[in-house]
Amino acid sequence: MVKQYARGKLADLGCGEKPYKEMVADFVELHVGIDHPDSLHDKSQIDLIGSAYRLPVKDEMFDSVLCTYVLEHLEEPHRAIAEAHRILKKGGCGIYTVPFFWHLHEAPRDFFRFTKYGLKYLFESNGFEILELRALSGFCVTFGQEFAYFLNQFRGRRRINPLYWLVPPLITLILVIAYVLSKIEKSEDFTIEYIIVVRKK
Repeated sequence: MVKQYARGKLADLGCGEKPYKEMVADFVELHVGIDHPDSLHDKSQIDLIGSAYRLPVKDEMFDSVLCTYVLEHLEEPHRAIAEAHRILKKGGCGIYTVPFFWHLHEAPRDFFRFTKYGLKYLFESNGFEILELRALSGFCVTFGQEFAYFLNQFRGRRRINPLYWLVPPLITLILVIAYVLSKIEKSEDFTIEYIIVVRKK
């Protein structure tokens, strides 16, 4: 996805610690991380401080946008999508990932989960053309990942707790089984997340 659609000046919206910095480095000229001042993450990688609803950049300044696991944390995701449309050049692409089945996280700022139909509506109603919209897992991987997170809460931090030692190998086993079963069961109705690639018309 990144190789195909990221190019030129890239705006990383809600960049956090810029986890994709190395991944995009070979494909873009400039990687600008933008995040809000109250971010829960390390702020050392943020290049510009601003709200997703009012980005501190001029119109049509970027060739591409990257926005991963951010829209669910915004009270008004449609406004953030409209703002991304504003800063993209015509023909510029946006790469987004959003959750569908996932547990509560970064509370209390966790507001939404998205279906593929909701995503299609949100982006098309804000002037984008959808290039790709894909589920990234089936039931087995989704269940395995969530079960792993559920079990991990019982591990604790004290090594005298037997679960401290028992939980990690059990999680590994569950994830291996989930991965093997995912080769057979490929239902997209239970995906953890979607990836959507859009283009400004």
